[in-house]
Amino acid sequence: QVQLVESGGGLVQAGGSLRLSCAASGSIFSINDMGWYRQAPGKQRELVARITSGNSTNYADSVKGRFTIFRDNAKNTVLLQMNSLKPEDTAVYYCNARVFTTDFLQRNYWGQGTQVTVSS
Repeated sequence: QVQLVESGGGLVQAGGSLRLSCAASGSIFSINDMGWYRQAPGKQRELVARITSGNSTNYADSVKGRFTIFRDNAKNTVLLQMNSLKPEDTAVYYCNARVFTTDFLQRNYWGQGTQVTVSS
């Protein structure tokens, strides 16, 4: 089993910052790409940012220049630094990781989600 534990969500004013953290644990052999997705009420889940094992990154157009994704491979952790937050960023943010497990399976795992609310 693999578990992704997220933290760092909360309520902030527009223009403020938050840092989300996601730590993977369990039967992990290696972690390939990791990413953050978000889902607002009544809307589809969308990619926010992702990072590969080689530290190649990709961002949604709506967050480019404001968000930064990075990872600590030794701790199996991915972080998302969110600056200049807007009310439109309000959503539940989910961590995702593509994991090669000790059972020799490669699967996508999801965190439980953490609420980010940006007030105007």
